Amino acid sequence: RTRIVAVTQASNVLGTMPDIERVIAVAHAAGVPVLIDGCQGIVHGSVNVEALDCDFYAFSAHKLYGPTGVGVLYGKRRWLEEMPAVMGGGDMVDTVAFEKTTYAALPLKFEAGTANYIGAIGMAEGIRYLASLDRQAVESHEKRLLDFTVNQLSELKGMRIYGTAAHKCPIISFTAEDVHPTDIGMILDKMGIAVRTGSHCAEPLMASYGVTGMCRASFAVYNTIEEADAFGRGVGRARGMLGSFGVVK
Repeated sequence: RTRIVAVTQASNVLGTMPDIERVIAVAHAAGVPVLIDGCQGIVHGSVNVEALDCDFYAFSAHKLYGPTGVGVLYGKRRWLEEMPAVMGGGDMVDTVAFEKTTYAALPLKFEAGTANYIGAIGMAEGIRYLASLDRQAVESHEKRLLDFTVNQLSELKGMRIYGTAAHKCPIISFTAEDVHPTDIGMILDKMGIAVRTGSHCAEPLMASYGVTGMCRASFAVYNTIEEADAFGRGVGRARGMLGSFGVVK
């Protein structure tokens, strides 16, 4: 009875990157199409939708250092032709009459009204910037930041890091014993260190871990080891101000 399988390329909370090739193979063996949510994963590695053989792939421009309010939905032609249009407006119709309306050819069928062409131009520049980088070098740099920071936080007593899969992107979510994540975030903010706190739009995941929220640090190509070090020291200082915890070493 399964109509579609949707899976994230990388968890926005844990950083975990599931084996999407295997997911796609299993789903396709049962005749089920697969949608990949690439919002968190596309910026941390190259993507070849033809090699993946996914049926749909979606991501947002602002994850690629582009503007907000615009993104990409890739879909195989067979599915897009079968799917009905979800909005009505200019440019998405072929002919209009009281008796019958026909839709324009793909992709206009799904692009009703005036397109966000300014956003698309900005998104293209973000994509060009990423394409100009050595992606293997970027992944190596981000892994170094991730490993360095995990080692730093692991030295602090009462600290729990969530998402310890071997294959993950540079996202670190954590909590400190008897300290509210928002309090840590506020103190880090005063130090000029930006983290996100709360449920990260993933309340079922929080419930599975028995917490109401986490602190999350996300690293990218532009971050440095010095910044990662400042973050680790900042967490230690914040937690020291909020609880009676010591350092393991």
